[in-house]
Amino acid sequence: MAVAYGGLGLFTVLTGSKFGTLNASPIFNFSIAAIFILLSLAMFDVLRIDLSRFGTKFGFSTEKRGRLIPAFAMGVVAALLAGACVAPILIAVLLQATTLYAGGNVAGLFLPLLLGVGMALPWPIAGAGLTVLPKPGNWMVKIKHGFGVLIILFAAYYAWVGIGLLPKGAQSTEVAIAQLETELMTAAEEGRPVFIDFWASWCKNCLQMEKTTFKDPGVMKRLHEFTEIKFQAEKLADPQIKALLDRYNLPGLPGYVILTPKN
Repeated sequence: MAVAYGGLGLFTVLTGSKFGTLNASPIFNFSIAAIFILLSLAMFDVLRIDLSRFGTKFGFSTEKRGRLIPAFAMGVVAALLAGACVAPILIAVLLQATTLYAGGNVAGLFLPLLLGVGMALPWPIAGAGLTVLPKPGNWMVKIKHGFGVLIILFAAYYAWVGIGLLPKGAQSTEVAIAQLETELMTAAEEGRPVFIDFWASWCKNCLQMEKTTFKDPGVMKRLHEFTEIKFQAEKLADPQIKALLDRYNLPGLPGYVILTPKN
């Protein structure tokens, strides 16, 4: 189970160069809120989400279950089948892992692995025949309903974040690009270096940088040496915006470009 979630985390974090921007997308946050609502309904037995019935299709015979490799494979399958139960936590962990890794913290890669370890810990205890684990009973239903309420709160949080990230208006793409090119030409004629800040109103990291780093006196002093250009890349799906970001090899937002004059 630890390997299953650890591998999923590595795949998600290392292969999704633009995955970090999803968390700053209102559509993504609304989608997560909708998924959480469905999962909460399952916790209250309004919907039935049961993937365990697929477990018999993986073909592990009884006489082979004691062998290491089939047992290991069944553990991985069990982790995947349990995904419906821990989907809210798994999504949150993947998002946090991606955010940490994107910020330069390698420890983010190990968060999904730790989730798998935590889920796997009760099984060796139960397998050893120890009686320290609590007995099944009505308390499990109450805990399930408690998690249902918690998931609803998660849904409300992501919906609120999505509302806050809705675009608040921007120039047309053609006008913004034309203005950018004009400012670049003016800076080139003056022989000044250029600092371009690619941002969007829905980009939480962009807004955080504006409130913190760019308010630092030392940073402000250094930026005065440049021609500062802010470009609002509100719609990343726009072909012109995408081409502009690709032009400067920017995988997503926020993006910062420094151009120096040719001698």
